[in-house]
Amino acid sequence: MTSLFTLMILVMPATHNIEARPDAYQAIFTLCPRGPRIGDCVVDGDTFWMAGEKIRIADIDTPETFQPRCADEAARGAAAKAKLLVLLNAGTFTLVPADRDTDRYGRKLRIVSRRGQSVGAEMVNQGLARWYDGGRRSWC
Repeated sequence: MTSLFTLMILVMPATHNIEARPDAYQAIFTLCPRGPRIGDCVVDGDTFWMAGEKIRIADIDTPETFQPRCADEAARGAAAKAKLLVLLNAGTFTLVPADRDTDRYGRKLRIVSRRGQSVGAEMVNQGLARWYDGGRRSWC
């Protein structure tokens, strides 16, 4: 019997080539509602919930959707969030561990890839994200 959610745990160091990993994750994502997170859902352009875990895409940064600092950031954040929803629902993908397992907020740090290509790179190429360099920069 096939379920809507298939989950395989891949524990490999982030230094391994992502092309060598099979796309093993799939879920049906929605946009997260305000309040308690139930199910698989997208919080913003670089954060989502899946199988009870909050995951932060480790290689990108996107504009804030919660308390944006200006109207441009709010609009760009909404576009990034909508695109991540589409990308996560486009089929199976891989979660590659980053250099550390979690961030200071307890989110799992993962690079999301599909067929060996970073989903974050697609977001950057479309102008919806920038590469995460560890610092905080304004979107305004």
